[in-house]
Amino acid sequence: MLKPQRLGNLSLPDMELTEDKKTCRKFGPCGVGKKAIYLNSFYIERRYYVPMKSVKRIFKRIAMSKGGFTGKGAFGTLPYLVVEYDDGKEKQCNFKHEEDVDRLLAYVEVNFPQIPLHSEVAEQKLAEKAKRMEEKQRIGNISDTAKKNIKSLDNAIKYLHKDTDLYLNLSQSAKKKRVYDRSNPAYKWVALAITLMGIGAFGYGVYALLTHAGFGIYFLLFGLAAIFLFSGANVLPTSHNNRSYVEKQLLSAVDEMERYIKTYPDFPVPACYAHPVVLKRMQDILKEGRAETIPEALKVLKEDLKALNSSVVVEQEEYDEIVAIKPMFLVMDYR
Repeated sequence: MLKPQRLGNLSLPDMELTEDKKTCRKFGPCGVGKKAIYLNSFYIERRYYVPMKSVKRIFKRIAMSKGGFTGKGAFGTLPYLVVEYDDGKEKQCNFKHEEDVDRLLAYVEVNFPQIPLHSEVAEQKLAEKAKRMEEKQRIGNISDTAKKNIKSLDNAIKYLHKDTDLYLNLSQSAKKKRVYDRSNPAYKWVALAITLMGIGAFGYGVYALLTHAGFGIYFLLFGLAAIFLFSGANVLPTSHNNRSYVEKQLLSAVDEMERYIKTYPDFPVPACYAHPVVLKRMQDILKEGRAETIPEALKVLKEDLKALNSSVVVEQEEYDEIVAIKPMFLVMDYR
């Protein structure tokens, strides 16, 4: 309804802008069109736009640690999408769900491969890691079998990238299952009780204001605060926040991936582990000479993930990879 405001030096003609925004792929409060990316303000979705020719890099920024993964937090992450454009300018957009940021980045990776998807610091660290891996591979002098398997895994990664929603659904459903399993069920019913009290307080606040009774505004504010807090915190037991629904979503994601990889001859891992990060880390294991065959690399990867816990310190880039795939192994009990 509102014409998005331009960010940066370049602009799109009004007709092109209208059509591009109308047909853009939506991810939470933002969207990606063929000619521009659409970004939100604090209150309005897709309020601004940056032409793709102006975009220098797009990446995810996390404002706090993943409480859901560690089991030590109630509200998980505060994810942001950062878009750098022109000469060093940037726009940071807040998201409610981190998976929307991941889906947007995966979509950009496929449709705009020329745009970097990491910050400059992260990009430098990844380059250093790649250099270390190449050095290990050169010194280790890996076998022809390992080289062949590395190439096979690379082809499988490319195949998964043809339908990014499938492996993202797999990862996200495993995360939700893991978070649900580690959450204390009593918290949900306490949250429900407080929310019901908030609704009651809100109703009394309205009544008190209409009848000019004292302190009505305080009941009104308390009721609103309780309702919005627990409704937005994913704590309340709802039709989409219960064991049956969470398990059904995970099984559905695995089944969809199973059907997808069935057309690929001899896919290297089971459908429940079919994620590019899994295959990439298996490649690293082969390059390091810690395994020679694909089944051996998967076994070593499982051992590596089992050894990673809250006391192990890793770099942010590796942490993001672990968070994406470890729940998949945990919910399957590393089978």
